[in-house]
Amino acid sequence: MEPGRAGCLLLLLLLPALAAAAPGEFDPYRVLGVGRSSSQADIKKAYKRLAREWHPDKNKDPGAEDKFIQISKAYEILSNEEKRANFDRYGDAGESQGFSQQQHRQFHRFHDGFYFDESFFHFPFNSERRDTSDEKYLLHFSHYVNEIVPDSFKKPYLIKITSDWCFSCIHIEPVWKEVAQELEALGAGIGVVHAGYERRLAHHLGAHSTPTLLGLINGKITFFHNAVVRENLRQFVENLLPGNLVEKITDKNYIRFLSDWRKDNKPHVLLFDHMPVVPLLYKLTAFAYRDYLSFGYVYVGLRGTEELSSQYNINVYTPTMMIFKEHIDRPADVVQAREMKKQLIDDFLSQNKFLMVARLTSQRLFQELCPVKKSHRQRKHCVVLFTGEGEKFAEAYEAFLTFAVANTKDTLKFVHVYSDRQVEFADALLMDEEKYHGRSAVVLLERRNNAGKIAYKALEEPWQGSKEDNFILLDLLDQLRTDPGLLSSETVVADLNDELAPMFLIRWFYSTLDYISDCWDSLFHSNWREMMPLLSLLFSALFILFGTVIVQAFSDSSDTRDAPPSGKEETTAKTEKNDASFSKESNSRIPKKGFVEVTELTDINYTSNLVRLRPGHMNVVLILSNSTKTPLLQKFALEVYTFTGSSSLHFSFLSLDKHREWLEYLLEFAQDAAPIPNQYDKHFLERDYTGYVLALNGHKKYFCLFKPHRSGDEGGTLGSCEDYNALQHAEARGKSSCSPGSRSIKNKLHKLSFWMERLLEGSLQRFYIPSWPTLD
Repeated sequence: MEPGRAGCLLLLLLLPALAAAAPGEFDPYRVLGVGRSSSQADIKKAYKRLAREWHPDKNKDPGAEDKFIQISKAYEILSNEEKRANFDRYGDAGESQGFSQQQHRQFHRFHDGFYFDESFFHFPFNSERRDTSDEKYLLHFSHYVNEIVPDSFKKPYLIKITSDWCFSCIHIEPVWKEVAQELEALGAGIGVVHAGYERRLAHHLGAHSTPTLLGLINGKITFFHNAVVRENLRQFVENLLPGNLVEKITDKNYIRFLSDWRKDNKPHVLLFDHMPVVPLLYKLTAFAYRDYLSFGYVYVGLRGTEELSSQYNINVYTPTMMIFKEHIDRPADVVQAREMKKQLIDDFLSQNKFLMVARLTSQRLFQELCPVKKSHRQRKHCVVLFTGEGEKFAEAYEAFLTFAVANTKDTLKFVHVYSDRQVEFADALLMDEEKYHGRSAVVLLERRNNAGKIAYKALEEPWQGSKEDNFILLDLLDQLRTDPGLLSSETVVADLNDELAPMFLIRWFYSTLDYISDCWDSLFHSNWREMMPLLSLLFSALFILFGTVIVQAFSDSSDTRDAPPSGKEETTAKTEKNDASFSKESNSRIPKKGFVEVTELTDINYTSNLVRLRPGHMNVVLILSNSTKTPLLQKFALEVYTFTGSSSLHFSFLSLDKHREWLEYLLEFAQDAAPIPNQYDKHFLERDYTGYVLALNGHKKYFCLFKPHRSGDEGGTLGSCEDYNALQHAEARGKSSCSPGSRSIKNKLHKLSFWMERLLEGSLQRFYIPSWPTLD
């Protein structure tokens, strides 16, 4: 066949496929299955339902991840009124819907010779076809170690590890582009590592698959494990930052906050804004300048900030940033802007990093305020006040501060030192003369080199802050400007003490924690593959060493489990004088055999007992109702008693009458574990879940499910009723003619002990959820 005819035939065959493959305009209403007049509540409800159905961790469909990204994008548009209005008017959310446009452009890349390569399918199969937007973020090993890691002490980094032939990388690319541009504008760092070309760096970061997203701050690596959507990535970067960067300021605490400049030796920054939460831009700025400034945030829309806003004449409609130094009744500098940009804030803060008369508390601060001269034109002189603490020296200090404010220049820095805290520094410059003891003194100095050589001249008389002292100091400064030789004395001083550094034991404790954390990360993240043979040998030795003890422990457990049921029930009955005995047992009471402390899971203890449960701990929750509470608790205690020796297991019960909605929400994530109630079934609220047991891992957000033992299994019975669910329906309609006996109810938990053994072995199926629902 001729080449021309072959090309035409190929084009005719591809055109229908291209037409079918080219998607139409992105319609968020169609994706969520809602109408254009739907309320925000309906949109949110539809999003939650679809997100649970198409979450990649739950739905194993190959297109689940792509579908989940579309659902998240649609919800992002419709949940924002501005984006929704733009879409309703123009069919666009104000953003580039580049997917269809990109495919349209790719279609036109066919030319007369019908040549195309892998970019036609939008797959970056080689380095030449990688997205050019990532080029400026590419990291190399030496660049990462020498520049990125030190810079991570000033700003957090979000790093993506990618590679060629990475199909999942394509799915996250639109979200990554948007988030990278947004976070970079706010002050976060962005990095991209190509595992194919930077294999050493990818291995160093602990990335053994692509795509991998991780955060870097203070030299520490944290991996991202959630769905790749904009809000999750923003929250991930925000969670990397320390929690105490910005203090919430109101009328009650602003005076204390601004007065702390004496304690921490820093100017204090206040941002007044009408946002209820601290903006991420402000948090990133606070992290970058945390060594120089203290930051506070004032939500002007909050009741309790009226006095503060009135005190400093704040325009509540425009974000305002103020810097306070030694005087808290008035700001030292102010900036206002309808939209605070990073460059504007950086320029503003970099000019106000120090107090008017900063105290020399460390060698680093001394080097910054009094730098070594680089040339005759760049001479920098420091005027140092040596004084003491307390009211006795307050007058001399205030006079020196007033003089400094009136005579501040670029070539002059005014500082002060507590003589009793920097004894060696004070003795080297004051020569330990008797006339200065117990009194203040002023010294003019210039640093000559980094080894500690200083040229200086001290005022002949102690500083009292009188008019005469002011005239003498002003005259010396005028002479110094024209005659640098005025500083005739020279000496070498030792480094200043770091007054604000924590105590040695505290530093040692934190250093130990960092070392242990580094070892843990190195073992289980970076080099865990290489350590597997050693770990296997270690665990084998431990198993052989403690094998006898383990076998003996399981033998005792089996003997306890095989004891006659009647004896167990009798022993347990002694511990149950009332229905609440499991949840309100005194800590001083000595537990008896068969006694298990079971706490009721309520909205009060929900956070501590589940949401914030420590890593490695699990809460085993029994589902019961008011009518089945006593027999189920008795049987539950007998079945789990042999497992109470584990400190990582906690035991609770949940009232089905109070929290049915919470339970059914969780069961939706358990595939085929329980039928999802049909909202059109008028009896769906009567479904019987008593006897269900859930093992909840609060830290890793998953649960394991035990379904109760039903009638017909090993001779079990539910009394004279054929089906216990039908019995419950009849009771709800007021037509119950029979009720299950306590023995039938207890049979529901038959074989729970075997399920508990599988739980400890880790062989049970796990059902993951995106987040724990609230327990109303």
